[in-house]
Amino acid sequence: MRILIVGGYGTFGGRLAELLADEPRVELLIAGRSESKAAAFCAALGGSAPRHPLAFDREGDVAAALNAAAPELVVDATGPFQAYGADRYRLVEAAIACGIDYMDLADGADFVNGIGAFDAPAKARGVAVLAGVSSFPVLTAAVVRHLSRDLAEVDSVTGGIAPSPYAGVGLNVIKAIAGYAGKPVRLRRGGRTVTAYALTETLRATIAPPGLLPLHNTRFSLVDVPDLQALPQLWPRLDAVWMGAGPVPEILHRALSALAWTVRLGLVPSLGPLAPLFHRAINRLRWGEHRGGMLVRIQGRRASGEAVTRSWHLLAEGDDGPLIPSMAIAALVQRRLDGHRPLPGARPAGAGRARPDEHAVFCPRTKQGRPPEGNRATPASFRRPAPRAGSRNQSGGGSARSPVPVHHPRDTSARRSTAASTSGLRGGPSRHLRPADATDDPADVHTMPTHRGPHVLSSATCDRLRRVAPSVPPRECLI
Repeated sequence: MRILIVGGYGTFGGRLAELLADEPRVELLIAGRSESKAAAFCAALGGSAPRHPLAFDREGDVAAALNAAAPELVVDATGPFQAYGADRYRLVEAAIACGIDYMDLADGADFVNGIGAFDAPAKARGVAVLAGVSSFPVLTAAVVRHLSRDLAEVDSVTGGIAPSPYAGVGLNVIKAIAGYAGKPVRLRRGGRTVTAYALTETLRATIAPPGLLPLHNTRFSLVDVPDLQALPQLWPRLDAVWMGAGPVPEILHRALSALAWTVRLGLVPSLGPLAPLFHRAINRLRWGEHRGGMLVRIQGRRASGEAVTRSWHLLAEGDDGPLIPSMAIAALVQRRLDGHRPLPGARPAGAGRARPDEHAVFCPRTKQGRPPEGNRATPASFRRPAPRAGSRNQSGGGSARSPVPVHHPRDTSARRSTAASTSGLRGGPSRHLRPADATDDPADVHTMPTHRGPHVLSSATCDRLRRVAPSVPPRECLI
């Protein structure tokens, strides 16, 4: 299967290529404006799948380029999708005209929700067009679907993603954020659609899967993502939806929020021209632990009317964070290779039959392919105590029955380590994602912790671990 990845040597396109590099049934076309950069990426990419560099300019004759490359699937991993302009769907139109399936990693709400305009021509050509096949909204929709599986109503959804400061954010990502900072975004609040302003609304939360070392309490700011419009379409009776991002160091995050207010107040038209400066700053002024994560919290009701609050937490160690947005496309590619091609038509990913198989994305499997049961925690054992005055960490202890598995924040041997283990999209067992079997206690999120043996931790990290997980015996910290 020939797959053309536009932006294939970028942050997320490169991670998609990495996820598929060991699949022998795939032939990768790594495309971008610079053929030399594509060639260098192909040379450095591991795995056994054939790969070829390709010069591709989305502003040029896209149809001719697609016909020459002759892929079976084209993936747009470039962006910023919010800044594509009036002719923002030109790659989609060219793919449909050439009879090529299309997917993208779009994070712009308007771009993703506008893809339905191409449903009729896509069906006429027998082409599947899926927009927004990424963390937002595919991962969040799957998690909400899982958490609400036995609820009569879902009233609110709150989510946030906290990238590692060392993740290496690309310029196009920064351009997207700077472009909508301080600009109006539509979201559901109080049961109706209202206008809010990106990066000017904030909340704090702690990403803390039980049994794993939590992230520091994180400041999240409202972002313009497809979930704000897609989730109310999937759950029409939702009262509120809020999605945020929590980049660190926090001082840079606060500076960006302050500048976003200048746009909201009309003092400057846009922060877009400052994107190169932001990009240099965030990739040079960085400190803290090399870990990221994601949180989804829902409030709903049972058929009896009983109110329920549930949450799902994800930790991504080291360089695994940028892999997360690409995993849904990798899962859909695997399904297609196994004979399950998406149905023709154009639609946002995560809606109805457009979503990938959630088991392929999340569920852990052994080498025999049987999904093992997750560890069910006693709610009291993971209930977090009230935060102490001045404390940065608001999470609680681990289970008294088993020690907490710990990974060093910068330990590269824990690659693919997240809140749970899954079968590898690249052929062997690797550490990907799994929605936790949460109970009604928001602090009781079930995971399947992974452990690759003790790692050397600093005294400060050990002190922090003992504060948040008093039951961990001292021998678990090797100083």
